[in-house]
Amino acid sequence: MIHSHSFTFNPFQENTYVIYSDSGICVIIDPGCYEESEKNKLVAFIAKKRLKPSQVWLTHAHIDHVLGLKFCCGHFGIKALIHPLEIPQLKAVEVYAPNYGFYDFEPTDKLEILDISNPLSIDTEMFELLFVPGHAPGHVAFHHIESAQVWAGDVLFRQSIGRTDLPGGNFQVLEQSIQNELYTLPSETAVYPGHGPSTTIGFERQNNPFVKPIV
Repeated sequence: MIHSHSFTFNPFQENTYVIYSDSGICVIIDPGCYEESEKNKLVAFIAKKRLKPSQVWLTHAHIDHVLGLKFCCGHFGIKALIHPLEIPQLKAVEVYAPNYGFYDFEPTDKLEILDISNPLSIDTEMFELLFVPGHAPGHVAFHHIESAQVWAGDVLFRQSIGRTDLPGGNFQVLEQSIQNELYTLPSETAVYPGHGPSTTIGFERQNNPFVKPIV
């Protein structure tokens, strides 16, 4: 069984997730922890649950999703999985971070490239990789088929979608990603977004005002 715990970190109110199996193996999705108090909260939860971090999984590399990347990789001695198209996005964070007041942002070289055709796993729990560009060029989502859960980053929110006015964004591409990769999932699939509350695929098909399902 897969368990999920969310934290809301940094001034962007970004959702960081710790997902873990019954055996205690866990991954950290989109570590946005920036303040020491946020880092301590993440570490304390992992220690309390006696979890064993194995990897960081990045849906994409915008600043709010990677502020805690170097810390998590270093503190837990693990690597981060990233789509190759997001490498330039990650490098760009070093340049523009001071514009947002993050003067001590540091990158990490503990990266491994995701192969979209190969599933990921936490212990024996398998995750399908969904390629969902439009908000970011190399955006991916992590779909646990067995439990009908998807960690979707900034693609699909509750009655909203990811912005497309940032470099590499494209509304038509995002719309196709949602219609072809997310709206085709079972209606009961829980969606855990990069910001805001969770939702379901069925709810968004019926109520999302920005992207309608293909009829």
